[in-house]
Amino acid sequence: MKKFAPTLLAGLLAVIGTANAEKLSVAASAVPHAEILQFVKPALAKQGVELDIKVFTDYVQPNVQVAEKRLDANFFQHKPYLSEFNKNKGTNLVTVVPVHVEPFGAYSLKHKKATDLPDGATVVIPNDPSNAGRSLVLLQQNGLIKLKDPSNILSTTKDIVENKKHLSIKELEAATLPRVLNQVDLALINTNYALQAKLTPTKDALFIEGANSPYANLLVARPDNKDAPAVKKLAAVLNSADVKAFIEKQYKGAVVSAF
Repeated sequence: MKKFAPTLLAGLLAVIGTANAEKLSVAASAVPHAEILQFVKPALAKQGVELDIKVFTDYVQPNVQVAEKRLDANFFQHKPYLSEFNKNKGTNLVTVVPVHVEPFGAYSLKHKKATDLPDGATVVIPNDPSNAGRSLVLLQQNGLIKLKDPSNILSTTKDIVENKKHLSIKELEAATLPRVLNQVDLALINTNYALQAKLTPTKDALFIEGANSPYANLLVARPDNKDAPAVKKLAAVLNSADVKAFIEKQYKGAVVSAF
């Protein structure tokens, strides 16, 4: 019996440790956010935090559920989107730390470069204000349109002052854009959805934002829990050298660390 005692003791300690672990529920987009969270899960477990990752396919419910205290935090959005959401929905969600940047890209199955777009080409962009504005700025930067204020990240199609190719710009829900890629001339797609659709941004995009994009993806929480020990532990591991190395190896430039 004596030789089994250490094994039994270790097992009991593991059970007790799991029972005493602080649970932290985090909403995330599947790629790359949930993948990054899955990578840090063992490191958090060693610090007494049990990470519960909830994957969402939309950009609304992750914020709603954190605001309503059904979840503790989320990891899927950039600052312009968060600011616009807070303003429109009357929420008060806050940034904990920036984690990575997903350079935004333009894709086509019909054309090899932007100058190949025909007159009257159909271009689809995300329908949320921050990513719609981001798309228009990128179109401006690549000579396809001119905006009233090229620095306005919340520009709308009404702010287009020159459209020489008479592009037909339509707004669709961000998650649907990869699915209509074969039906349009050009689609501006968030990198998380591009990766899910097996697109390689650095290879497949006709043009793409640089790594200095201001749209860092954030860990977001509420004012009442942003300084909670478990949230701080998650923030620390998300900004660790191990995560930076994981991002570089896993995404090969399609995602770049913001720290």
